Amino acid sequence: MTAERPAGTGAAGAPAAAPPAQRAGRLAAQTGDRGRRPVRRLATAPAAAPVAAPTRGPADAAPGRPAPGSRRRGVRHFAGAAPGDPVTARILARSARATAEGLPSTPPSPHWRPAEQTLRLLTVATAAAAAALATGHAWLLALAAGPAVLLVLAAPGGSRPTTLATTAGVAPRRCFEGERITARIEVEHDGRIGPLDPTVVLGPGLVLEALTVRPTGVDLALRADSWGRWSLGTVDLDVYDAGSLARRTVRADLGTADVFPVPGAAGLTPIPVRLPERLGEHTTGHDGSGVEVIGVRPYVHGERQRRIHWPSTTRRGSIQINQFAAERAADAVVLLDTLGDIHDPATGVSSLDESLRAAAGLTRAYLRRHDRIGLVAVGGQLRWLTAATGDRQFYRMVESVLEVRQDRAHRGPVLPQLPLPALPRHALVYAFTTLADQRILEVLGRIGDRGNPLVVVEIPVGEPSVEPGDEVGALALRLWRAEREAMRAALRARGVPVARHTAGEALDLALAPLLRRRIGGGVR
Repeated sequence: MTAERPAGTGAAGAPAAAPPAQRAGRLAAQTGDRGRRPVRRLATAPAAAPVAAPTRGPADAAPGRPAPGSRRRGVRHFAGAAPGDPVTARILARSARATAEGLPSTPPSPHWRPAEQTLRLLTVATAAAAAALATGHAWLLALAAGPAVLLVLAAPGGSRPTTLATTAGVAPRRCFEGERITARIEVEHDGRIGPLDPTVVLGPGLVLEALTVRPTGVDLALRADSWGRWSLGTVDLDVYDAGSLARRTVRADLGTADVFPVPGAAGLTPIPVRLPERLGEHTTGHDGSGVEVIGVRPYVHGERQRRIHWPSTTRRGSIQINQFAAERAADAVVLLDTLGDIHDPATGVSSLDESLRAAAGLTRAYLRRHDRIGLVAVGGQLRWLTAATGDRQFYRMVESVLEVRQDRAHRGPVLPQLPLPALPRHALVYAFTTLADQRILEVLGRIGDRGNPLVVVEIPVGEPSVEPGDEVGALALRLWRAEREAMRAALRARGVPVARHTAGEALDLALAPLLRRRIGGGVR
């Protein structure tokens, strides 16, 4: 029986300070995987610097998404086949090996050392001189003199630079999945230099789409295939002198980038029975100053005449006034189950990826209705953000969970207590969970004891595969199914609705049954 396996962890970088973009709009509906993008041919000829792709918000993000398997650490970081140019093929092969070994921890040597051409010429000259001494043939010394003359003629003299430094410009530092990140590296020197030979070491979640080597630098085009706070990697540049006889390595650190998930398609916003006393767009059964008519009542002296309901006034023989419903805003909290990241053994879909994308889509839907929404991430560490409204709240919520994959190192047997400010009174809580860890039931029970209305959005992760004829595996699969069904039954017994969200479908399909009536909670 093949067990579900956890996803790998990524590298972390510095925290971000501002949201990627503030342009508003509506995100296109997303259904299905986009598959791998066509890869551009890598070039080595000097060309103009690539134009940085503009940073887009969720409304402008590409509607598709990368293939599920491309988000794992084991994917190829260098897309496409190597081009026909042997120089570029050699750079890509060396960079792929260096990326597989991981990010370097030691700085390169700051000294000049002989280049490959110098070593080849010295090898030929030494071998010819040794053969002349061994055989006694003087004409073999001519073979040794040839490489020596070439070394003397190619020597750059005093023009070899004494100071070498690199500057790296990366744009954008914040983007969405599938978008391009461009890096431009310049070499600063105080003399004459020869060709450049780069070695690119990429961080996790990135793919190299294009590489351009210029006389004074290197241009890279990267694609972010997975959300998270990633280290972009490093570029080691072998700088040759003017005669290509010696080389020196300088390193350019590309820094970090925040890659935001593409929000899932969601537009429905179920609301609880009780709403806070704050103006909003959700109608209530109480009399107020909204726009939706809920009935008529007798006229009271001093009321506006334009609110008179003339058909009722004619029938009853007395002045009747339209009665409008009060409009209130809702409070919601997204609870993410980050106790584990499970990959579907059949499709490779990550449960954590699907949970965050669905939660991001639901967050956008509530923020468009001017509601307040907060976040709680339960895992090895407890991450939470108080409920607020506005476009900036979306980016604050996503930035706060970009490093949840690394919380697995802090996992303990006891989960931390939920802080009181994280759950506003009567706030509707959406728990995105795989129902794979029974400890999440304890957290959901605490929320129910506080009186908050609760909705569980189950993220299916696929069943473990069983080989034909494996009776023990088949029995274990039955137990696995029974345990999951027991967890669902325990939630429904407490009056908690459980909605199943399938990867690739809109979240509205799972939340539509909740619109039949408002969601009630317990009593504190």
